Amino acid sequence: MQNKVSSFIILIAALCAFAVHAQEAPDALVRRSTNEILAALKADKDLQAGNQQKIEKLADEKILPYFNFVRMTQLAVGRNWRDASDTQKKSLIDEFRRLLVRTYSTSLTQYRDQTIEVKPLKIAAADTDVVVKTNVNQPGGQPIPIDYSLEKAQDGWKVYDVLIDGVSLVTNYRSSFNTEIQKSGIDGLIKSLVDRNAKNAAKK
Repeated sequence: MQNKVSSFIILIAALCAFAVHAQEAPDALVRRSTNEILAALKADKDLQAGNQQKIEKLADEKILPYFNFVRMTQLAVGRNWRDASDTQKKSLIDEFRRLLVRTYSTSLTQYRDQTIEVKPLKIAAADTDVVVKTNVNQPGGQPIPIDYSLEKAQDGWKVYDVLIDGVSLVTNYRSSFNTEIQKSGIDGLIKSLVDRNAKNAAKK
């Protein structure tokens, strides 16, 4: 799963222009933006050398704002979401976002000349929920199919789930989240995320 996450983050970076080009078709936008981001990664020696501060800044400012973290967290927590208080929901969203920031920024360091094939998307003017299908082509490896679920919000298209080789990112987290909630409750899940994020920060 980690290798696939490392590959799909490259295309996620392409979503950074969604707010500016909200009227552009999602597949055309992904294709154009991907080329721009890949060019930037190839040209940036600091990113290639693994400058963690610069990588996390790129992920935090240019990638993650174009995700719907509220919906992603709600889907990951599943049916237990309705039992959480407003304070607990906020903590879950904040900690889940921190976890993904670290995951995505780490994956950026593993770019190795992958190329992206964005498949044409049939979309009607009234559509507000679409799936953009892509293939990540790796030198010497099999292509990895990646599907992006996006919804159209007032400020542009936002990602709320990613399927990597048929495996949903949200569903993958939901399994571990539910296990933790069954064992220690919602506060136990929050503590687990806090501890995990603190450990990641210490590694940095």
